[in-house]
Amino acid sequence: MFEPTLALQTAIRAALVNAPDVAALVPADHVRSGSTRPDKTPAIIMSDGNTTLHGHDYSSQRTAWVYLDLHIWTLDAGQDAARGIAGTVAAALDKPLNFEGCECDHFRVTGSRFPRDPDPAYGHGVLSVEALIRWIV
Repeated sequence: MFEPTLALQTAIRAALVNAPDVAALVPADHVRSGSTRPDKTPAIIMSDGNTTLHGHDYSSQRTAWVYLDLHIWTLDAGQDAARGIAGTVAAALDKPLNFEGCECDHFRVTGSRFPRDPDPAYGHGVLSVEALIRWIV
């Protein structure tokens, strides 16, 4: 069974851990999927995402739009550090991603925001991404 959100998370993680500029700021084992504030920072946490399926064509090809957020977290480094990491991540994702088991016809970072965490020691940034993914069943 193929799940497009997992394929996108895998491709993004591979791109980020293999980008020297990102690796200099965030250790590879701190780039993961999840839904809570991380125990170790700095970190990049990929949300579960949302998938909008678009059915299939005559050759059993499926298509879907996938949307997810990448949460950037810092501790005792300030909001500006989260902004800096977010910029580095966006630059690293501004190239084709490598997908296994599918094709990606469209990928881009669609926005960024920097909400304040209730604990002022944490810096928090969110990058939103979208992808159009095709695969054969």
